[in-house]
Amino acid sequence: MQVDVLNSKGEKTGRVVELPEDIFNIEPNDHCIYLAVKQYLAAQRQGTHKTKTRAEVHGASKKLHRQKGTGGSRKGNLRNPLYKGGGTVNGPIPHLYGFKLNRKVKDLAKISALSHKARENKIVIVEDLNLQAPKTKELAGILGKLNGNQKSLFIMPEYNANLYLSARNLERNKTVVLSDMSTYDLVNSQVLIFTESAAKLFTEIEAAEEA
Repeated sequence: MQVDVLNSKGEKTGRVVELPEDIFNIEPNDHCIYLAVKQYLAAQRQGTHKTKTRAEVHGASKKLHRQKGTGGSRKGNLRNPLYKGGGTVNGPIPHLYGFKLNRKVKDLAKISALSHKARENKIVIVEDLNLQAPKTKELAGILGKLNGNQKSLFIMPEYNANLYLSARNLERNKTVVLSDMSTYDLVNSQVLIFTESAAKLFTEIEAAEEA
């Protein structure tokens, strides 16, 4: 599929980039997208929740009264879970929530998300930007003309300090390097904005794989 290259004013430059059909025009697998997003969100959880068992709470270990002959129930010590201040039964303990996904599943999820955006015409390609210094206001003006003030994902071919520093304080925009792009980032944005160099990498990678 062909996508026009726009300049920083949102105008067509007359150039186009050919995006591979096997990445941007497949039948999306929504279940793979679900699994990839679920894995990403699970990995964000700290899992540091903890309660104390009866072996860990403070309190005397003396038996409260004799076993029989009182007319009451049998009682151990104050750390019994039935008492206020006692231990917790089967409470949460620290653990990780992350789980493994096969590489093919993760790749298919990412390709499926890209195909969804292509079908919705939510992919924009802008000529390579070169800011002389970090300027959030300048970059915000450029992105506003490209994404129509929608939530966007700005994708660069490699790390650019001026672009990254200019974009990191924009509330409705996230900036990533192409190699760090995740399925969650794709799904969580309304518009994908590729720089021209980043978009051309897809064709180069495909050509390298065929060779």
